[in-house]
Amino acid sequence: MPPAPVPHYTGPLLLRESAHALLAARESGHPEWTGSLDLGRSVDTAALGPDHWRWRGATYPWPGALKDRTIYWFDGEDWAPAARYAGSLIKLVPTEWDVPTFEIDGIKMLPTSRESPLDDARRKVALVEPRGKVVLDTCGGLGYFAACCLEAGATRIVSFEKNPSVLWLRTLNPWSPDPEAASSGGRLELRHGDVAREIAALGDGTVDALLHDPPRFGIAGELYSQAFYDQLARVLRRGGTLFHYTGSPNRLTSGRDVPREVARRLEKAGFRVQLALDGVLGVRR
Repeated sequence: MPPAPVPHYTGPLLLRESAHALLAARESGHPEWTGSLDLGRSVDTAALGPDHWRWRGATYPWPGALKDRTIYWFDGEDWAPAARYAGSLIKLVPTEWDVPTFEIDGIKMLPTSRESPLDDARRKVALVEPRGKVVLDTCGGLGYFAACCLEAGATRIVSFEKNPSVLWLRTLNPWSPDPEAASSGGRLELRHGDVAREIAALGDGTVDALLHDPPRFGIAGELYSQAFYDQLARVLRRGGTLFHYTGSPNRLTSGRDVPREVARRLEKAGFRVQLALDGVLGVRR
């Protein structure tokens, strides 16, 4: 499976709050406004005119009414939500931490209640100590695990993402790592594919660390199966480390103890395991 081409959008991203700030500056007669138009990645200055405004050498129309909890990008004609419907509504969603999360049919895919989703990813990635290692990132999502692996000095990251709409969101999100960017140094391979099938093509013992952040069990039960865990054990070298995110589903409502079910299957596949953070940490025996 070849790497997925993901040329990143380089225009501004508007929230309702930033659009109001731009408009307020214009109405107050200011020729410029300074702030972030890339979800907190940088601070820059926009030149304000009566009919348009300029940012980083390009001209943009003034936006109309924008919705709350929505990120807008300029599609060449107008301001459009960073959302796409293809059987499910998949939407890039702002957070108080600047770094966005995403939702599928209104269900948040990343934890954001206590910290930035990037900081949350950084704590989990640290468990597998990626420096100098080849890392398999099974379910890439917005790429925060991969970004943290790059930051921590991983030699190579192979990342799979099944959903084309999620891959598209990554092209809009300035916090998602770009495999083609100089900062990635050619170390990130982003592949559009279903890891449940594609993992069979990976060689035995070819990765040093594993990060497994699957959708919840009810959506992707195959990624919690014994057969899949056996494949994870096969591709991971002996002594290699795995972190498997499970979340903390309420046993009283779900009737299941998912973390302990996962731990038992991973042990059967050949891992020494312990519960860690909101998942399971394993070492290949």
